[in-house]
Amino acid sequence: MPRLTVGDTAAARTLPTAWGDHVRIPDPQRLVHLQFRRYAGCPVCNLHLRSITTRREEIAAAGIRGVVVFHSTAESIAQYQNDLPLTVVADPDQKPYAEFGVEAAPRSVLDPRAWPAVVRGIWAMRSLRGAVGTGEQHLGLPADLLIDTHGHVVAAKHGAHANNQWSVNELLTLAKATT
Repeated sequence: MPRLTVGDTAAARTLPTAWGDHVRIPDPQRLVHLQFRRYAGCPVCNLHLRSITTRREEIAAAGIRGVVVFHSTAESIAQYQNDLPLTVVADPDQKPYAEFGVEAAPRSVLDPRAWPAVVRGIWAMRSLRGAVGTGEQHLGLPADLLIDTHGHVVAAKHGAHANNQWSVNELLTLAKATT
């Protein structure tokens, strides 16, 4: 499937969350920041998501609902993400990844630009448990899509390596530009 980019329309869908609820995309009342992350124990993803949660009120005040998709099972997600106040989708079969054109490639972790975040993420987790040996796909690339209330992709970023996603400041700037 080709990548969804700015100007494309995301087909309306309801995705099951890892906690048994459902989330609608698009959301009829606010922007959706659809984040495709790697696997639940990814130290880079965990570090990034912590930066999102520390500013979640600011993100919500900007009219944004965050939805995070991992290519992990709900059980695996619960080990790492249970304490994060986010809407999380378990996608072990990587169906939405394929539908939105999110790729996997060795450059995700081989790109030297990702290495500092890998080290910081492992240090923050205080363990290599999530970084290696989970049996999950480790070569996924991140992607961020900002989808308006009508399903139009108003901003998109398909990461070149594991630590190539929007910062909170970039997200807020992009959301402001849509109003």
